[in-house]
Amino acid sequence: MALRARALYDFRAENPGEVSLREAEQLTLCSEQDIEGWLEGVNSRGERGLFPASYVEVIHTEPNSPPPPPPPPVDNRYANLPTGGYETQSHGQPYRGADTFQQSSAAPPLGFSYPGGALQPRPTSLSYQTSQPSDDDWDDEWDDSSSTAADEPGGVPTPGYYGGFHDYDGAGSSRYRMSTRSELPPGSYATSASLASSQAGKGSATVSRNLNRFSAFVKTGGEAFVLGEAAGFVRDGDKLCVVQGPHGPEWQENPYPFGCTIDEPTKQTKFKGMKSYISYRLLPNHTGLQVYRRYKHFDWLYARLLEKFPVISVPRIPEKQATGRFEEDFISKRRKGLVWWMDHMCSHPVLSRCDAFQHFLTCTDEKAWKQGKRKCEKDEMVGANFFLTLSTPPGAVVLDPHDVEAKLDSFKSFAKRMDEGVLHLNQTAGEFARKQASGFKKEYQKVGMAFKGLGQAFEIDQQAFSAGLNRAMAFTGEAYDAIGEMFAEQPRQDLDPIMDLLAVYQGHLANFPDIIHVQRGALTKVRESKKHVEEGKMELQKASDIQERCNVISYATLAEIHHFHKIRVRDFKSQMQHFLQQQIGFFQKVTQKLEEALHKYDAA
Repeated sequence: MALRARALYDFRAENPGEVSLREAEQLTLCSEQDIEGWLEGVNSRGERGLFPASYVEVIHTEPNSPPPPPPPPVDNRYANLPTGGYETQSHGQPYRGADTFQQSSAAPPLGFSYPGGALQPRPTSLSYQTSQPSDDDWDDEWDDSSSTAADEPGGVPTPGYYGGFHDYDGAGSSRYRMSTRSELPPGSYATSASLASSQAGKGSATVSRNLNRFSAFVKTGGEAFVLGEAAGFVRDGDKLCVVQGPHGPEWQENPYPFGCTIDEPTKQTKFKGMKSYISYRLLPNHTGLQVYRRYKHFDWLYARLLEKFPVISVPRIPEKQATGRFEEDFISKRRKGLVWWMDHMCSHPVLSRCDAFQHFLTCTDEKAWKQGKRKCEKDEMVGANFFLTLSTPPGAVVLDPHDVEAKLDSFKSFAKRMDEGVLHLNQTAGEFARKQASGFKKEYQKVGMAFKGLGQAFEIDQQAFSAGLNRAMAFTGEAYDAIGEMFAEQPRQDLDPIMDLLAVYQGHLANFPDIIHVQRGALTKVRESKKHVEEGKMELQKASDIQERCNVISYATLAEIHHFHKIRVRDFKSQMQHFLQQQIGFFQKVTQKLEEALHKYDAA
C-alpha cells in the first residue's frame, strides 16, 4: 500500500526542513510514523520536508495508483548522520521544526533514525526516567520543564481565593465519581486491554483506535473519553458548565467577574546580585491584594492551562527572548503583551475560575505558592478525565453531527480568512509604522531644512521690513521639524496597540486547528459506531453512549467558538475606536502646528 495523505489545512513553512501545504493537497508520506507530531513527505509540487501530523489525514491508495512526483535529492543535513542519530543544530538539540515543539513538555521520541533521509522506526528497548527539579532549579528563567512533586497525603490547603470561585453554587467541597465505563462495577477500573477482551468475548465490534499517538484527538484524551475509557472523581468545583444561549451553546458566565492590572515592571536581584530578573506587579480587583510575578510564573501557568484545557483556546504569552531582556523597550512591549493576555484570561468564563489561575493571582506567601504549584501539577482532571468535567445544559438535545460539522466548516473558513487578514494587516501596519518612524520623519525634516535654508538666505538682507518674514520662515522650518518628530512617535499611540491585538489573535487562531481536530475525531467515532450498528456488529446502547459523549465535546467546542466571536467583536470594536481617535488627535495636532506657522506671516 502506498502511503499518501490529504492536507486538512493550509500550513506555511517557517523553518528549514519544513514544507508548505495547501488545503486538500495530496501528499506522499516517507513514513506513517511521526516524530513529536510531525511527518515527513513530499507535496504535490515535489517539495520534501516536515509538516504537522494533525494538519493531514492519512489515506491509503492501491499500488497501481499513479506514481508520485520524484522527490528532490536528500537534504544534505541528513547525509552524514549515523544510523539511529538525530540531526543536531549548533546548540546540540534535536531538530525542531516549529513553535509547536516549544509548547510540548514531552521528551522527543527516541526510536527513530534517518537512513537515506527517510523517517524509519528503529526497534529499541528503552526505559524513561524523569528527574524532579527542585524549586531552586525552577527559579531559572529558562527552565521549561514541568516540575512535579512527590505525593502529599491529604492534599495541601491554599490561602485566599484559591479555588474559591468554584464553590459559587455552594457545593464546592463535594466529590463524585464519573466514569464512561458503564459496564464496570462501582469503584473498579479496567485497562484498555481488559475492556477489549471483554468486548471480544461478547462478539461485538469495537470502534477503531487512532494509531497516531501524537494526534491532538489522542493526546488530549478525547479518543479515550469518547470510547468510554475515562473514569475519575470530579468535584462540583471542577464542573465546566455549558448553557444554551440565544445563539447556541455558551460557557456559563462567571457570576463574579473581575479584572487585573499589570504595571510597575522592576528589575530585581537575588543571590547577592548574581541573578537578575524583572518582576511585574499584579493587582486583581476581586481581592485588592497585589502580588508580584516573574515571566517564568506566567510561563508555568500557561503550560498548566495548555495541558488541562484541550478544547479551550488559551491565549499565548509573549515569547521568550535570549538577549536584551532588561532593555526598556523590550520590558514595555512584554508588559503590554501580558496585559492583553491577562485581559483574555479574566474574560474567559472557564479560565478565569481555574484553580491554577486563581492561585497565580492570589497567593502571596512563598511556601504556599510552592505547595499550590505542586497541587496544580498533580491535577487528575487532565487528559481523558478533563472531558468528565464537562456538563451540558439540563435536558440538552443531542446535536446533529451533520449540523455540528457544518458549523465547524463555517468557522474553519472564517478562521482561515481572518488569519490571512490578520497577517496582512500586521505586515501593512508594521511597514507603515517603520515608514513613519524613519521615512516620513526624514522627509518632513528635509522640507523643514529647506525652509530654514531659504530663511537664512533672506536674513542676509538687512532691511527692517523683511525681519517679520525671516522669523516666519524660520518658524515654518521648525514646524516641519516638529511634525516629523510627531510622525515618528505616533505609531506608539495607534499602530502598536493594533499590532499587539493582532498578535493575541494570531495565537488564538493557531489554537483552533487542534480544537477542531478533537471535535472531528469524536464525530468520526460516531460515524463508525453507527456503521457497526447497521451491520449488526455493535449494540445500539454502546453506539448511543459514544454519541452522547461526542455530544459533550460538541457543546464545549461550539461554546468556545461562541466565546471567541464574542471577545473578537469586543476587542476589535474597542481597538479600532482607539486607533481612529488617536489618528484624529494626531492630525489635529499637525493642523494646529501648521496654523501657528500660518499666523506668523500675518505680522510679516
